[in-house]
Amino acid sequence: MTGMPEVETDQFAHIRRMRDSRFPHEIASILPGEFFVSREPMIVYTVLGSCISACIRDPIVRVGGMNHFMLPEPNEAAHDSWGESTRYGSFAMESLINEILKRGGIKNRLEIKLFGAGKIYDGQIDVGDKNAKWVIQYLKSEGLTVSNTDLGNVFPRKVYYFTESGRVLLKKIERVKNRTIFEREHEYATRIKRREATDDVTLF
Repeated sequence: MTGMPEVETDQFAHIRRMRDSRFPHEIASILPGEFFVSREPMIVYTVLGSCISACIRDPIVRVGGMNHFMLPEPNEAAHDSWGESTRYGSFAMESLINEILKRGGIKNRLEIKLFGAGKIYDGQIDVGDKNAKWVIQYLKSEGLTVSNTDLGNVFPRKVYYFTESGRVLLKKIERVKNRTIFEREHEYATRIKRREATDDVTLF
C-alpha cells in the first residue's frame, strides 16, 4: 500500500517510480510525452534537452505535477490518439492543468515554472526556442502567469520538482558529455514525424 488515492495510482501506473536516499519522497520519473500529477507529496523527475517541462501546482491544496513535451502542436493533417497526445505541448499543458483542477486545484491560483528548451542540436533551427516561445504564448492566452523560468542556452537539464512545496532542484549538464540526451530526443522526434506521416486513421 502506498497511501496514494486509487485514481492516481491507476492513471499513472505506467510511470516509473524510484527511491533515492537523498530525497524524502518517492520519485516519479517521466519521459518525453508523459506527465504526472499527485495530491500526495511526490518528486517528479525528468531530463530535458530541447524539450519543455512545465511544473504546475495549486499551493493551497498542494496538488502538483509536471509534463515533458517536444513539439508545440501536431500538424493540422495529423489525427492523434489520446495514448500519444501528450507528446505535443497543446495536449500536454491541457492534460496537466486539467488533472490538477480535477484534484481540487483552482486555475487562478496555479503556480507555474518552466524549464528546458536548450539548443542541443547543431544547425540554424532552434527547436528549443520555438518550444519556449510557444508555451509562454499559450499560458498568456490562458490568462496564466509564470512565476519562474530557466529556458534556452545550450545545456540539457535535470529537473526535480517537489509537488507539495513547488521547490525545484535543477542541474545543468555539460552538453559535450551527454550525447545520450541528444540521441534520445532525435529518435523520439523521428518517431513523431513517422507517426504523423501515417496518422490518417480515425480511431473510435
